Amino acid sequence: MSLRVACVGAGYFSQFHIASWHRIPQAELVGVCDRDIAKAQATGVPAFSDLATMLDTVRPDVLDVILPPAEHVATIRKAMSEGGLQAVICQKPFCETLTEAEAMVTLADHAGVPLIVHENFRFQPWYRKIKEVLDRGTLGDLQQITFRLRPGDGQGADAYLARQPYFQQMEKFLIHETGVHWIDTFRYLLGPPLAVYADLRRVNPAIAGEDAGYVIFDHPGGVRALFDGNRTLDHAADNPRCTMGEALVEGTKGALTLKGDGSVTLRPFGTRAKTVLLPPDTHNGFGGDCTHALQSHVVSGLIEGQPIENLAADYLDVIRTEQAIYRSAEIGQKVKV
Repeated sequence: MSLRVACVGAGYFSQFHIASWHRIPQAELVGVCDRDIAKAQATGVPAFSDLATMLDTVRPDVLDVILPPAEHVATIRKAMSEGGLQAVICQKPFCETLTEAEAMVTLADHAGVPLIVHENFRFQPWYRKIKEVLDRGTLGDLQQITFRLRPGDGQGADAYLARQPYFQQMEKFLIHETGVHWIDTFRYLLGPPLAVYADLRRVNPAIAGEDAGYVIFDHPGGVRALFDGNRTLDHAADNPRCTMGEALVEGTKGALTLKGDGSVTLRPFGTRAKTVLLPPDTHNGFGGDCTHALQSHVVSGLIEGQPIENLAADYLDVIRTEQAIYRSAEIGQKVKV
């Protein structure tokens, strides 16, 4: 069985989606749509400037939406109204508001079409390895996880312009665009958070939104997670965008360390000895090939009937947590999710 796939959006990040679709044997990429037809044509795939025309012409089984949040609602509505789709995948941040996201979940449910959020960080190999270790109980009683976001790409008046210039105009940036990855990753590793406390700030005056801050997550069982983010600072890595930072996962029997090269090491409690559980990442693309891992997961789910992660209905919890974070930063208090 092979799935016909079409993409809408040919901006910077689409290169990773498109390259992945070409590598999946059970998928055939049949069209790419962008208002700028030259961008769509540059992909080498049948190109369209109008979504309705593409859907009517190529009749895809799967639509991959690779657009900014402001475009999600109209695109998903058009896709669902055309019929014939087996799934819609939509990039994050998913929609602009919780109300919009809930409406899209309801629409997809009524259409009987799985709606999946392309939240790919949980598919990065280092987080899959950390999850495996946690599930085995190797660290004993888990107490806390800390992630330090340090991509180093946010300094100066030209910050983000080379790749994703719309970042500069986002009134909610660090959490809505970037930190949302770790809201979902912490949820994947620890379960849904119960409450959050946030202290957010803007460091670079050239952008509209916040680009630094701290968020403390209260997870079930008394476990805490700390997201320490600053996009103007970097960390020790040949490619700061590989992991975008460093993590420490600590339990009563040991600790895991994630370095900027994607390696994961285990240090048992009371010792200095470290064991490499995952070697440094050698993938030349984005985030340990997590885009490909997510898309392969969706294809396998659709063809083999296996459960699919990050269905939009489940992802609403991520948006609710994001809202609680901004509310906490606004009032200076811990907020329940």
